[in-house]
Amino acid sequence: MIRKSIYSFLVIVLIYFGFAYLVAIGSIGNYEGPGKISISSTPEEVLNKRTQQQLDDKNKVGIDDTKLILFGDLHVHTTYSSDAFLFSLPLMAGEGTHPPADACDFARYCSSLDFWSNTDHAEDLTPKDWQEIKDTVRQCNQVSGEGQQDTIAFLGWEWTQQGGYGIPHYGHKNIILKDLEENQIPARPIASPQVGFANMPFPARFGLSSLRPFDGRVQDLMTYARDGQTTPCEQGVSVQDLPKDCREYADNPGELFDKLNEWGHEAVVIPHGTAWGAYTPPESDWQKQLTDEFYDPNYQTLIEVYSGHGNSELYRNWRSVLYDEDGEAICPSPSDNYLPACWQAGVIIQERCLEEGESERVCTQRAKEARRNYADAGNAGQATVFKEDPTEWLNSNQCQDCFLPAFNMKPKGSAQYILALRNFDPNDTVERFKFGFIGSSDTHSARPGNGYKDINRIDFTDAAGPTEPAGFSLFGFNEGEGVYAKSTAKNYTPESMPPGPPEADRIMSYFYTGGLIATHSVDKSRDSIWRSIKNKEVYATSGPRILLWFDLVNSEEGILPMGSETELKKNPRFIVRALGSLEQKPGCPDYAVNALGKERTKLLCKNECYNPSDTRRTIDKIEIIKIIPQQYKNEKLDDLILDPWKSFECTGSEECLITFTDTSFEEQQRDALYYVRAIEKESKAVNAGNLRCETDAFGQCKEVNLCYGSPLQNLREEDCLEDTQERAWSSPIFVDFREDY
Repeated sequence: MIRKSIYSFLVIVLIYFGFAYLVAIGSIGNYEGPGKISISSTPEEVLNKRTQQQLDDKNKVGIDDTKLILFGDLHVHTTYSSDAFLFSLPLMAGEGTHPPADACDFARYCSSLDFWSNTDHAEDLTPKDWQEIKDTVRQCNQVSGEGQQDTIAFLGWEWTQQGGYGIPHYGHKNIILKDLEENQIPARPIASPQVGFANMPFPARFGLSSLRPFDGRVQDLMTYARDGQTTPCEQGVSVQDLPKDCREYADNPGELFDKLNEWGHEAVVIPHGTAWGAYTPPESDWQKQLTDEFYDPNYQTLIEVYSGHGNSELYRNWRSVLYDEDGEAICPSPSDNYLPACWQAGVIIQERCLEEGESERVCTQRAKEARRNYADAGNAGQATVFKEDPTEWLNSNQCQDCFLPAFNMKPKGSAQYILALRNFDPNDTVERFKFGFIGSSDTHSARPGNGYKDINRIDFTDAAGPTEPAGFSLFGFNEGEGVYAKSTAKNYTPESMPPGPPEADRIMSYFYTGGLIATHSVDKSRDSIWRSIKNKEVYATSGPRILLWFDLVNSEEGILPMGSETELKKNPRFIVRALGSLEQKPGCPDYAVNALGKERTKLLCKNECYNPSDTRRTIDKIEIIKIIPQQYKNEKLDDLILDPWKSFECTGSEECLITFTDTSFEEQQRDALYYVRAIEKESKAVNAGNLRCETDAFGQCKEVNLCYGSPLQNLREEDCLEDTQERAWSSPIFVDFREDY
């Protein structure tokens, strides 16, 4: 049985249990097609000022090349994705649909991005949807006319897969296409065989047939689901020979790469959310994708280390669940800075049991069973504890010392873990992952680059929750059963396991405003941006537009930028230069308001746009991370991932320049890679406090203050701001030790 993704679960639950209620209160929402793009481009003088300001700032840190740093977002969902559509419903605190035209207008006028890509879930897209997305992306590019292009739009989609319970897990990947012409792009997006509106089983679709469309001018939710019925493409037939109106599937990354190779078009495949524990099973390990079968380094060159769903950079040696030689799940004990949720399940059950007057012996046994049941349930572990209050889980399963971590972070999907791996199979040609780093928004409200200001938590992040009390029933797993329901944990089997969403309340404290990809490009053109992406001359930010350069200065090929690969026998020497992001002024520039109109500026931008001043924020410090890839099979990673390997305090100004040398490289005679983090001074950020733990004298979490998605639990205006230090991550420079023979 293929497990459903989180958004797929929401689709089915809403269909079976929510629609009658939604229709009754008039909150079902409308699906309005692709929308209409505003036709005014950004004024030339605005674009020229941005370019000149960056050129002037480069001089401050001694950069004398002509390349520009361009900022973009390659992970953007509109309400053509079913999960995005569902969260747009008024019942879920949504503000209505945001089609592809909104993404174009937001990128151009609200966030002022240099480039972006539409990446709706392929599992939901019909041939009509795909055509409308293509048309909108093309129209978005045409707004600039013959002048300087202000915003460059790319075409793409997301391949969305989830495993667990015996099904292999490969995760989520964005496919970005270079070109827009029909003869240079696939005829259809390639989906994974997971359940969404587009490939929903017949009974779920049948449940919609009694809903009457209430607005003939636009498509309603029933039409959204009905239009998703498409015929699967025939297996074993060349992609070029398949009909355009069938749905094309790839069961795994290998099949995805094979199909892209059959098409033969320019594309990149970017894995994301690799450590995001909301859908990544506890047993998942990226090691299994380091094979010729599942990895194609010609396509998969980048990895998303940060998005509005959190930070997937950091490796930690704790695990939420352990497994013995037979594959049986074991609940680990708590360790420094980590409390396994399976362990906390035992604490919850034991406390309830004692409150009911049972003996210490009985309650200890029930706690033991609760931990085993939780561990066996994987991502559905929370469902094993009946009538649970989300605050009872404290800060379990969370990284407590990470910058804006992914929810229920899974370390074997972290970028650091992935880069430390080596493949020792002599039959494979693929030896290592050599990824560049990017950030993104992963927005589900068509708001690319939404991290320019930390505002509007409900609308600018993916936090969402019911606006009516009855809506909470859509998220409930059960209400308990039997005399010991509250103090006895449920033992599920893989067949009876409830699908997500796991921990719908706690996860809302782990949605952030989004990050960005930055490219070092010769000029602001599609071809130049694409070359930077393919060369990995890119970096990630957590939202602010920090300027960052990282170069190897003593290679035999000359100065090499971030993303480069080389061999050296001598100690490598590096230089890092960074400039803080521009402080933001309140409101929106006049040109944006004039182009959008006041009403649309309020709807899309919430009257707050990217509106930079001439003052840059302070760079606080530069951290250097060194990773030494494995040299033999099963070599432990704790001593191979050096974070931070070096740290440099900056002088308290907007710019920072440091140089360093790895004096141990020649002595160690091992391959290594290096990347940097440029960290700004403290500032406020949405959900930076996560669960907002109150700790005791020993630093242990004793009480949490969740930041809920529902306006019934938190005021819609509450942004849950806390101090953090925004940052940029360079792509690594890969330096292999050269042995002379």
